[in-house]
Amino acid sequence: MPKFKLHTKYKPIPDQQKAIDSLSKGIEKGKEHQVLLGVTGSGKTFTMANVIAKLQKPALIISHNKTLAAQLYQEFRDFFPENAVSYFVSYYDYYQPEAYIPSTDTYIEKDSDINELIDKLRLETTTNLLTRKDTIVIASVSCIYNIGSPKEYGRFIFEFAEGMKIEREQIIERLTDLYYDRSDFGFKRGSFRVRGDSIDVYPAYMDTAVNIELLGEKISKITTTESLTGKIISILKNFVLYPSKHFVTDPTQNDKVFEEIRSDLRDRSKELKKQGKILEAHRIEQKVTYDLEMLKEMGYVKGIENYSRYFDGRKPGEAPNSLLGYFNEPYGKGWLCFIDESHITFPQIRGMYNGDQARKKTLIDYGFRLPAAMDNRPLKFDEFMRRIPNFIAASATPNEWEISMANGKVVEQLLRPTGIPDPEVDIRPIKSQVSDVIAEIKKLQKKKQRALVTTLTKKTAEDLSEYLAEQGIKVHYLHSDIKTLERTDILDDLRRGEYDCLVGINLLREGLDLPEVVLVAILDADKEGFLRSDVTLIQTMGRAARHVEGRVIMYADQITGSMKRALDEVKRRRKHQIAMNKKYGITPKSIQKPIREKVIEAELEEVTPTFAKLPELDLTSLTPMDKNKLLSRLKQEMRLAAGDMNFELAIEIREKIKEIES
Repeated sequence: MPKFKLHTKYKPIPDQQKAIDSLSKGIEKGKEHQVLLGVTGSGKTFTMANVIAKLQKPALIISHNKTLAAQLYQEFRDFFPENAVSYFVSYYDYYQPEAYIPSTDTYIEKDSDINELIDKLRLETTTNLLTRKDTIVIASVSCIYNIGSPKEYGRFIFEFAEGMKIEREQIIERLTDLYYDRSDFGFKRGSFRVRGDSIDVYPAYMDTAVNIELLGEKISKITTTESLTGKIISILKNFVLYPSKHFVTDPTQNDKVFEEIRSDLRDRSKELKKQGKILEAHRIEQKVTYDLEMLKEMGYVKGIENYSRYFDGRKPGEAPNSLLGYFNEPYGKGWLCFIDESHITFPQIRGMYNGDQARKKTLIDYGFRLPAAMDNRPLKFDEFMRRIPNFIAASATPNEWEISMANGKVVEQLLRPTGIPDPEVDIRPIKSQVSDVIAEIKKLQKKKQRALVTTLTKKTAEDLSEYLAEQGIKVHYLHSDIKTLERTDILDDLRRGEYDCLVGINLLREGLDLPEVVLVAILDADKEGFLRSDVTLIQTMGRAARHVEGRVIMYADQITGSMKRALDEVKRRRKHQIAMNKKYGITPKSIQKPIREKVIEAELEEVTPTFAKLPELDLTSLTPMDKNKLLSRLKQEMRLAAGDMNFELAIEIREKIKEIES
């Protein structure tokens, strides 16, 4: 039986099959670097899936963008429903890194809002990699950032079985060692609760809980249960529980680690005093001493990742652990690495290290962090390249570096299964671009067709969206300020017809699969720069290549060099596509693609709010235990009210929570 089983009702067209065979043979012959030039809508994802199924190897697919990663995750889950398809992106909905601005003497503390569901998917990813041979991971560039050691993570497990002799207190101690929080009132991922001789654990990487029943000093029964209702799903003979955090430390080594940190603190303090930086020396002594006390008492401190080098046993400057280590630990070099939209993903990977180091250096120079903080970082580009066994770079516009790494040989996939050629391009003057684009969208409205409009700035996107709405157009803007999972919802709403048009910047370029889009309008197309380069223009025009009536309007008063190169390349591809359609007797037809279920459904969607309004509460009669139960209930009701857009009730509940907590 093959490990990877591809489920699809489609067969590769000859152009796709040629690409699949060429890429597979390249891997089998030991080629480390290959390039797939696939035009938009040619089925690059389908080709990748076929290569995985043919070679029967685990795979990492890296995307430069969370939204596109979510789309790939959906597609690969459909292709491989029997296999472990995982999603690994940054778990921050909001992230403000720790920083110091010397010119204004302003220290900015790290602040973040972690998405618990994405955190669960990240933990599920690493658990799958260490326990299964059939794992496919869709990741953003965050996969090159520092996370805990795969050896430590895989070593710190709690394996228990029916009939095993163990005391209740020992189980509680083991769960605490694995960073599970005791929470008898609010049961959530990464926590456990104790009810007599029954212990419920909610693994941080699962959608179900695990119940352990004890009879004396022996485990009598192990079951998986629904976390909300406690309903038994299955009975198990044994279970292996992994930690609730990626960063796991060995408590037995803490004394040694703390002494090493203290030694570096003494050296750093002397160095700063020698430079005449008395304030900075005092600051670092205070900071690190406090952190060590917190680590000793609580086992955790805010900013613990800045001490990761000590806990990992790494030398100064040594590369951090990353997701790539979780591939190399079980698979060695026997896995595949695909770089999706490589022309933009590779530069992102290349640039992550330098941006991170500049901020850290300022914190170290002014006594906020030890020099070891520099080793809490993303991988350098050469470190990344050494850790992947190979790469297949997939893009409609691969750059010269990628092609040179493949020795100038490019696997081309220019034909679409639908037979749709690249869209025709109409160039119109800038002066009337707004009124003209409104007229075009209104024509599409009557046919129930969709449009994308690209602008140069977020402000322009928002202002134009507001103006289009005033003209009776159902519109939404889309840019990087919108939360990760909301972006996917907005794109799905466009497909459903809830919007006639989306206005955006670069998020409307690479990889977005929107077959209902007929028109792509590019405003200010002759403004040379990153957003109007030949690569960007080709990618943007490709959004109109999934509908048989697809077309592009460029608003420009002159033909720039970038525009000419883009138009020439589109003309070359279109000529080849039309010739092949004529040769094989293909009649172009629009892509018909169902709208998939959402990547992640919030847990609270399964529950309906019970408060129409906040009831009268007599807090004076409540015991401490009752207050804790009430707080847990109120917090759930607050989230539900906000989810229903009943913000007045949500605010009222929030104020009541604050009153109880104070």
